[in-house]
Amino acid sequence: MDPDRLKGKNILITGAARGMGAANAESFAAQGANVCLGDLDGAEAEKTAARINAAGNGRAVAVQMDVTRRADNAAAVAATVEAFGSINVALFNAGLNKPRFFMDIDEDNWDMIMNVNTKAMWLGMQEAARQMIAQGPMADHPYKIINVGSIASRKPLIDVTVYCTSKYGCLALTHCGAVSLSEHNITVNGYAPGVVVTPLWEQLDKDLVDIGFKQREGQAYDDIVREALQIKRVSYPEDITGTASFLASHDSDYMTGQMIHIDGGWCIQ
Repeated sequence: MDPDRLKGKNILITGAARGMGAANAESFAAQGANVCLGDLDGAEAEKTAARINAAGNGRAVAVQMDVTRRADNAAAVAATVEAFGSINVALFNAGLNKPRFFMDIDEDNWDMIMNVNTKAMWLGMQEAARQMIAQGPMADHPYKIINVGSIASRKPLIDVTVYCTSKYGCLALTHCGAVSLSEHNITVNGYAPGVVVTPLWEQLDKDLVDIGFKQREGQAYDDIVREALQIKRVSYPEDITGTASFLASHDSDYMTGQMIHIDGGWCIQ
């Protein structure tokens, strides 16, 4: 790992207390970035930031935030600027899922998932872009917005209709943001994982048993590996950090509007 690859990058990450968000924060800092970790669980975000600072690479701060509130998104951007002087990368990672079959979806399920996965991304993109525009264009490189999508924007899944809808929205925000923000020298890209072993997926595994879609915990993992994946294993956050680092680095400066799938070959089935 190049300890200077992301040197000079001041990066806001939402949903950064644990899982993929925390793994990316640690990876970015190990490559020289300064990271602001936003999460609803402010205490856990503080622990992750302390672990990063103890490692002695890039710096880290934490901020408690509800990503569904515009004011909290603006405050997280402001905290990044206050800590590091500017913001030049924003990674919108926060997300959740709660499976329901199509005819069992209610308004509460719809609103919860759409607000966190899609509305929050739109709010964060706006607030980050607002600050980037105010800072003025960087001389040699674009600002970067990175959105976390999902295989669910390519595969209709009967047990998570709302999640699929929310991730189609993430894809649309990535495309529309790339077009809308290009005049300000801001690129917008994303990556789409498949099955990543994180607290979110561990809870989803239990929920799929609760709604009767699977008979036992772990079956969802086993079925997907057997039936859908070309790489015959589930992934872990460390399988994602390389692509995220690429999108945060200068190596991706000539990319915008792209959603890179990191799914073990699921989307070619």
